[in-house]
Amino acid sequence: MAAYEKRRAGPAPAPAADSGLGSEAEFLLRAGVTAMVREALLKVLEARPEEPVSFLADYFERLVLGGPGAADEAAAELPGLPQRLARALWYVRLAHHSHRTAFDSNAGAAYEVLGSGGRRRAAGVDGRLYSELLRRICQAGAAPAEAASALLRRVRCRDHEAVPFDVFRYGVLTCFVLLEFAAKADALFALLRGGSGAADGRLCQAVLRALEEALGAGHGSLPGHYLEAGSKLGPDGLALAMDRALQERKLSTAMSREEFLSKATALFVAKVKPVE
Repeated sequence: MAAYEKRRAGPAPAPAADSGLGSEAEFLLRAGVTAMVREALLKVLEARPEEPVSFLADYFERLVLGGPGAADEAAAELPGLPQRLARALWYVRLAHHSHRTAFDSNAGAAYEVLGSGGRRRAAGVDGRLYSELLRRICQAGAAPAEAASALLRRVRCRDHEAVPFDVFRYGVLTCFVLLEFAAKADALFALLRGGSGAADGRLCQAVLRALEEALGAGHGSLPGHYLEAGSKLGPDGLALAMDRALQERKLSTAMSREEFLSKATALFVAKVKPVE
């Protein structure tokens, strides 16, 4: 009985869940999870990626593989040219160019990644790195190879030249606008061809003429302005152009998707202001 009373008089043991860890919030603070998640959310708000979940997955993967601080300093620690190009490409693809603030911020981060000099080279982005990044951007999408090549010739710099950021941003933006323009032209051709593999040549030529007029009416030298001008080619304008084409009593040949895309993207490239 005395032993029982003695045991009752002793202090009650603390719950196992509270020993050493405290509350859930305290545990998250001690483990660094709170700060880590807060930093990740700030990165999402800064970059405004089109796919936030994929962005976060990549962010935490780099954090795990690189250790503490890797997510913030990954670009500065990349050892070789392929890694820097891959990271720069990742940055410029994070946000759509219509989100100007986020796009400019990401372009600036890409510029810094490419410009981080190693032991054998001075810091800065030269024409060779700039041109290679643009080439990799143009590889993805529906833009024909000849259109991409023609565009790169208009916005390229010499390999040994130092590329200012405004030129770098202009070239990157122009490449992304070309890809979007090609995608819109591809969707337009899908409507023209219906269920067949090719489209009526008269309709295609009429649409191309209407598109050229819309691009010619665009104001400003920024690539996005020409994309907006092409987007203003509404259903009424297209229907009128197609109706006129069908009323013409001419023999018509079919036009393939490749030919239509080539002609459409050539119209855009011709409007791009060359880099001087």
